[in-house]
Amino acid sequence: MSEAALVPRNVSKVETKFRRIQTPIPVPESVAILESLYRDEPVSMRGQPAVVWDRAEGFQVHDAWGNTWIDWSSGVLVANAGHGRREIVEAVCEQAGKELLHNYCFPSEIRARLAHRLAELSPGPLEKVFLLTTGSETTECAIKLARTYGRGVGGDRKIGIVSYEGAFHGRTLGAQMIGGIPALKEWIVNLDPDMVQVPFPDGFRCEDTSFDFFLKTLEEREFKPNRIAGVITETYQGGSVAFLPKKYAQNLAAWCKEHKIVLMMDEVQAAFGRTGKMWGFEHYGIVPDVVCCGKGITSGLPLSAVIGRADLMDQYPPGSMTSTHTGNPICVAAALANLGLVVNEKLPEKAAKVGAVLEEGVRKVREQHSDVCGAAMGRGMVAGLHMVKPGGIEPDAELASSTVDRCIEKGLLMFHPVGFGGATVKIAPPLVTPEEAVLEGLGVLREAIEEARNELG
Repeated sequence: MSEAALVPRNVSKVETKFRRIQTPIPVPESVAILESLYRDEPVSMRGQPAVVWDRAEGFQVHDAWGNTWIDWSSGVLVANAGHGRREIVEAVCEQAGKELLHNYCFPSEIRARLAHRLAELSPGPLEKVFLLTTGSETTECAIKLARTYGRGVGGDRKIGIVSYEGAFHGRTLGAQMIGGIPALKEWIVNLDPDMVQVPFPDGFRCEDTSFDFFLKTLEEREFKPNRIAGVITETYQGGSVAFLPKKYAQNLAAWCKEHKIVLMMDEVQAAFGRTGKMWGFEHYGIVPDVVCCGKGITSGLPLSAVIGRADLMDQYPPGSMTSTHTGNPICVAAALANLGLVVNEKLPEKAAKVGAVLEEGVRKVREQHSDVCGAAMGRGMVAGLHMVKPGGIEPDAELASSTVDRCIEKGLLMFHPVGFGGATVKIAPPLVTPEEAVLEGLGVLREAIEEARNELG
């Protein structure tokens, strides 16, 4: 977001059942707050639309000046059960009232309850749970577990980690080294030669979706199974919302098992109903050896988890794989309440049903603008629209960004475009969003693309 983005722009007023825009955007009274953030935070914190959140409820976000947006961000795929759910707020307040805000790795009853609940919700043999704070921590932990296991079964050379081009696994050192976005890891300089990326079989930018292509790529790079400790993939790629072909995923799981390679699924975005199933990997009919999850685990507070096979999770002795804020009582209370909502309100099933409407609507938008919408991907309550230069596959970041800006001005909240070339318009409503609001949002998206195209010529 540039300084120019702080200049309020007069927009048409909006008043519908779910949206209300009554001011210029950004709101003139909010500019001082935005300027304060510009002054006191690093430049890297800029980039999102200039909407100053005041409160968020269910599937809507409100500012302090009377504007209301349908939320298609979920606060970057966090608010699965909806924003500000009363049940979660009450659980947090009740736990805070007990005056136990932190207890490090000392035992607590509430942490025991959450670990058991997550193990209960996970298919076998995923039976051990390690609670952390962020998604990046979980992928770092997964790398550690895979490499330790690899050395144990194959010697010191079996430490290789295979991941995918276009992947995003976090912003810490190891997470960015296994990430598949070169620009994000230029700062590292000395990349680990035992961490390689292979093309992701999305059928759009990588047309060959066969598992043979995976094997051929490894062979060309002289990366043999006896050198590989683990393979990690997002259940769907966060930047593109591309899923693996089902047969590919099944072949990958079988190949990993054959060669004693740890299969790790990054479900930080995909878990807890987002894709229309409790776990995203259920779409593939497989169970990985390690699962990384977070975001939607609490619908608002910082908590994440690594869930895995006992033989993998128990490799380290007492006190040697811990975290200062593991199982923070306040966050755990939120997670337990949130998981109750996800299960009791059948949010995965709801996401599948309403998500089918979303998927069909995004597909129709793509067909309507097929010359500049290269692909539409997604499942459940997550989708991605890939904006391209007319008639090709070259990403069009300007059109994607302008589309998001027009949506914001019309009362549809989205985060800045992501993915290859910064050109994917990503859609991620809370799972409690009603079908009527999804349809209204799709209408806004169509209008926004039309206006963005006209504006850019």
